[in-house]
Amino acid sequence: MQTLIQNGTVYTNGQLIPADVLITDQTISAIGAHGAFHGNYDHVIDATNQLVTPGLVDVHVHYRDPGQTQKETIKTGSKAAAHGGFTTVGAMPNLDPAPDTPERVANMVKRNQNEGVVHIEQFATITTGRKGDELVDFAGVKKAGAFAVSNDGSGVQTAGTMYQAMAGAAKAGLPLAAHVEDNSLLFGGVMTESDRSKELGLPGAPSVSESSQVARDLVLAKATGVHYHICHVSTKESIAMVRFAKQQGVHVTCEASPHHLLLSVNDINGKDTNYKMNPPLRTEADRQALIDGLKDGTVDMIATDHAPHTVEDKPADFTKAANGITGSETAFCELYTKLVKTGIISLTKLLDLMTAKPADLFNLHNAGHLEPGKPADIAIFDLNNATTIQEADYESKGINTPFTGDRVFGATVMTLVDGQVVYQRKED
Repeated sequence: MQTLIQNGTVYTNGQLIPADVLITDQTISAIGAHGAFHGNYDHVIDATNQLVTPGLVDVHVHYRDPGQTQKETIKTGSKAAAHGGFTTVGAMPNLDPAPDTPERVANMVKRNQNEGVVHIEQFATITTGRKGDELVDFAGVKKAGAFAVSNDGSGVQTAGTMYQAMAGAAKAGLPLAAHVEDNSLLFGGVMTESDRSKELGLPGAPSVSESSQVARDLVLAKATGVHYHICHVSTKESIAMVRFAKQQGVHVTCEASPHHLLLSVNDINGKDTNYKMNPPLRTEADRQALIDGLKDGTVDMIATDHAPHTVEDKPADFTKAANGITGSETAFCELYTKLVKTGIISLTKLLDLMTAKPADLFNLHNAGHLEPGKPADIAIFDLNNATTIQEADYESKGINTPFTGDRVFGATVMTLVDGQVVYQRKED
């Protein structure tokens, strides 16, 4: 079967070019100038005035399945990813039961393949049950299909445990993705300790709860040689330390989330708990440091930390609401509208951060690149026409995002996985 995507602007090899893309069965077979291909194709997709990119790659999503399927399932989460233009995602292991043995990892890998509409890579945990100090069998979970390990949602509290985990992950050839948070420095805070927390009368946690653990881990990462990846980096101190560590040859990468790039503590009104997440929104100085990190390469990639919750999980009381917002369906359009159209970063930079960089750094060899011989995982976006983000359009079970109602450019028109359409925008 052959499909031709014609008349679009194609992002390939770091460049935007006018081109047509020919798909044969599940694979990109050729890319050529507009009108270069002639024949009778099974499907022709007209991408006139649209952007054609590799399917986006998100190394940080939460699908809640098994354990909390009232919030999300593999199917609904992956459909949300497809709606956002993502074709490869990394599913975090804060599940019940957690994928902390080779058998449990193998089961999740099989379920992801059978129930997801996009490619779902599976994290294993660092420690048993994502708690305590008992390390998982790193070689075993890798052989079972884990692409990395993480205790996301919980920081590893003991330096000795983290050191041994890094050594074990390095030996197994697994990236270790860390949720960096020292619980002893939280002091019951529900947002970042700041002038804004004082104005709202809400308990604040100092941002050193993140940066102090980053400092510890960077020293340990240099000692062990592990690929150390920092999840949802959020403070200016963390950025400065990562920048220095890279100069010193530490194998460190980090991701920034759309909400930390676009929002700050100043956006919190104390009543809309869709602004409550972990790490919490930081100061404007922190946000600007993240932007600078994007520009100079300190921040390696953008990852959504898609974290769906039920309405009941997000009551108006900021002290009681769950942490986390959804992100799969709003990431690209929000970032394009607020960072690219405003001239803060280029479109090619944004696409690199959301395609090739995460794929290459996590050794996802079949993802992140639109070129002949690669799987036909492709997203098509409308950059020219504004749309309004609406709850009714979400594929996720979660509607917990402060971005609902925003007027944006860059809506997803179509997403293909292995040459098959897995999302298509409804016609008005």
